[in-house]
Amino acid sequence: YEACMINIRRLADHLNISIGTVSRALNNRPGVHPETLEKVLKAAAELGYVPNQSGRSLRRGATNTIGFVIETGHPAHQSGDQFFYVVLDAMNLYLAERHYDLVILPCHSADDPVEFLSRVIARGTVDALVITATRRFDHRIAMLARSRLPFLTLGRSETPGSYSWIDLDFEGVARRSVMEAAKLGHRRIAVGLPDNDVALGYHYKAGYLSGMTDAGLHVDESLIMRVPTSEEGGFRLGLQIAAMEHRPSALLLCSEVTAAGVYAALAQEGLEVGRDISIVAFRENPLMRFLNPMPACFRLDLQALGTLIAKAVLDMLAPTDDTAVGPRSEIVGLEFLSGASLQPPAG
Repeated sequence: YEACMINIRRLADHLNISIGTVSRALNNRPGVHPETLEKVLKAAAELGYVPNQSGRSLRRGATNTIGFVIETGHPAHQSGDQFFYVVLDAMNLYLAERHYDLVILPCHSADDPVEFLSRVIARGTVDALVITATRRFDHRIAMLARSRLPFLTLGRSETPGSYSWIDLDFEGVARRSVMEAAKLGHRRIAVGLPDNDVALGYHYKAGYLSGMTDAGLHVDESLIMRVPTSEEGGFRLGLQIAAMEHRPSALLLCSEVTAAGVYAALAQEGLEVGRDISIVAFRENPLMRFLNPMPACFRLDLQALGTLIAKAVLDMLAPTDDTAVGPRSEIVGLEFLSGASLQPPAG
């Protein structure tokens, strides 16, 4: 209790407000002005405030709980894809066997992601965090790096700091996709990228450009298109391609979520996938079997990925001689699967 009061007193002195107000703010109790609440939570995160869990784990000061942050407003999370369901199930199994709980922390689209994480940190409800939808330059990472809370990002970022991350090989997938299309004789190869600053789009584009260079192909900037990562975004992309005077003969999709929309738009415009345009989607998922012809794509073991993330988080909390060397960084590869959507160009 005394250690907790010292931390609260430090926050109160820093903000020049009463200890009681700070305590009510940190425990989400009524009677605190919204502006004061925001100031307390922000200062708590910046000063590295770590609450004594009120005897919840007096000896270790731990909750044995891992938080997994999902931004619920992200279109990909609202689709029929099961990516996070399988990953979270595997994480939950691995953690439960080691007496840890996993909680999902949904950040609403109307909430500021940095302020959301500030509240999570200040209330001391988790021992570590996994954050998703990682941006190329991510303010959440900068804030978390200043705190004492261990965290791991699903995705790479160029944000400075010493932190662990695990990412999928978006660059390698894009490079291989170009290679497979070029081997069949495709020369005008388009790419569909996210219309936001999520880092995966940056890495996929880098792989696309290097793949085009390796294949000796000219890069037409008009064939690098950005749309929302959703079925509707894919439909919009399909309409754009169908309306082109000089259509590409192949299309690479950074996200499998957009594939159904692309197929629907092309069919509406009288174009046939495989015959009029070849498609390589990013990742195999259950929805792919309903698309005809089946898209060429890449296979990822989601259960293995979930286990890998869970193990990496626990390694941060209880490092061994092998894991105490520094932050973890790992790129997970995917296996190419040929599909009838990838055919030699017509003519």
